[in-house]
Amino acid sequence: MEFIQNIFENKLILTFSITFLALLTKYGLVKLVRKYAKNKGEDRRDLVNNVKNFLNFVLIVLLFSLWAVEMQTFAFSIAAFSVAIVLATREFIQCVIGFFYLVSTRPFRIGDWIEVDHFVGEVSATDWIKTTLLEVNIKTYEYTGKTLFIPNNKLMTSPIKNLNFLKRYATHHFIITRDQSVNPFVFIDKIVEIAKSYCADFYDVAVRYNQMIERRLDITIAGPDPHIKVSTTELGDTEIGITIFCPTERAIEIEQAIYADFMGHWYSEKDKAKSKTKELTTKQ
Repeated sequence: MEFIQNIFENKLILTFSITFLALLTKYGLVKLVRKYAKNKGEDRRDLVNNVKNFLNFVLIVLLFSLWAVEMQTFAFSIAAFSVAIVLATREFIQCVIGFFYLVSTRPFRIGDWIEVDHFVGEVSATDWIKTTLLEVNIKTYEYTGKTLFIPNNKLMTSPIKNLNFLKRYATHHFIITRDQSVNPFVFIDKIVEIAKSYCADFYDVAVRYNQMIERRLDITIAGPDPHIKVSTTELGDTEIGITIFCPTERAIEIEQAIYADFMGHWYSEKDKAKSKTKELTTKQ
């Protein structure tokens, strides 16, 4: 009993004990949640992140309570340097405030795709100081393999774009530019039908997902039918803009397929035009 009493009276030993128990509890809970998520096939990274941050908060509160008297005495002794300390830790304090801002406003969750200052990535973790992103190439919808660490104070001063809807379906737009030797309106209807055929197997799901996004955001977005617009560049070349609403992981695949069909029709029409020109030249 006396030994246990001495432990409770020794703040240093008590500090190490509390820290050890908190870390052990955090490790056990995180492992339990991950095991449950793996068995259920669910994404529980958001819950894991919240458990970590909550236990870190509890640990800090307990340690502050334990050393409150000593910290108060220390604070009085360095009162003259308080301004310098605040200035020196200004960025750190702003990051902590930014963390509470993120917790209170919830502009995104773990697993969401977001864009901050032209950086796009999937949120993999948040803590008191930073937000960790797995970088995503927004043009190909693929992970780059890079990890971004964004200070929380940056998220208070920069616009945050939540791109979470792009994780499943995307309004994918691409442009094909050719010279004016061929009139694209001759075969543009065929390209529209071809694009529809590539989107036919997921059309019903795309309609429901498109309607869900419009209801949640209260806006009208392109889709789910493919759209094609013909225009010209400043140099006078023909420009064909194609927009499809499709599963994110198939966007590049469908783009390349439409590209191949378009080029086939374009060169076919160009060969026909050359043949007609040749015939006219021969007759003359």
